[in-house]
Amino acid sequence: MPPTLILIRHAQALHNIEGRYDIHDPDLSELGFEQLKLLRESLMAHPLAQNAGLIVTSPMRRTIQTTLGSVDWLISNGVKVEADADWQENSVKPCDTGSPVTALGEEFPVVDFSSLDPVYPDKSTPAGSKYAYNKTALLARGQRALRKLYNRPEKVIIVISHSGFLRECISGFWYFNSDYRIFEFEERASDDEPYTLKQSDETLEKGGGLGLSHKRAVGLGNNLPDESLKNAQ
Repeated sequence: MPPTLILIRHAQALHNIEGRYDIHDPDLSELGFEQLKLLRESLMAHPLAQNAGLIVTSPMRRTIQTTLGSVDWLISNGVKVEADADWQENSVKPCDTGSPVTALGEEFPVVDFSSLDPVYPDKSTPAGSKYAYNKTALLARGQRALRKLYNRPEKVIIVISHSGFLRECISGFWYFNSDYRIFEFEERASDDEPYTLKQSDETLEKGGGLGLSHKRAVGLGNNLPDESLKNAQ
């Protein structure tokens, strides 16, 4: 049976303040670190989070910091943290471009970077084309990210990622900073069917686990650039 997913958006980062998109791979802001307290408290009290057997994080600094500040109690109990480039944010702006893995590994030794795609953080050269900022590549990345989790043996997996990727490529719902949503995989009629998710009534009706997010749904890929516009930003 496929795992239940707890999908978390990182807490507020420096680029979320007044749209500072020129900051490369930004850290969490002071408010962001404060937001982690409520997120951590909510997850610690949630039966599903208590039973998480794997933590997957985007390799970007803000998501790793969110991971270490919200599910440290799981890590202390031996739950593994894996970095996966498929869960990074969408665009090629400095704020959405990651740091070299050598630096990350030294700073965040608790995170397993051994399976991280060696092309990371490249999104713009032919080598990094599967992470390109266009609709085709991004929707394919979303499917790839879900496929890797679908057959995992863990009953519950926590993923820490980004608003744009979670909304446009994975779930079709909004996420406020530090909020989370819970999903089950929908049954697939055949191996050719896409991987789709059904949100739990708990987070759907509340607007996220913390109740901070918009309740309305959006169509997957609706706001992603076409192939012809991939270099527009």
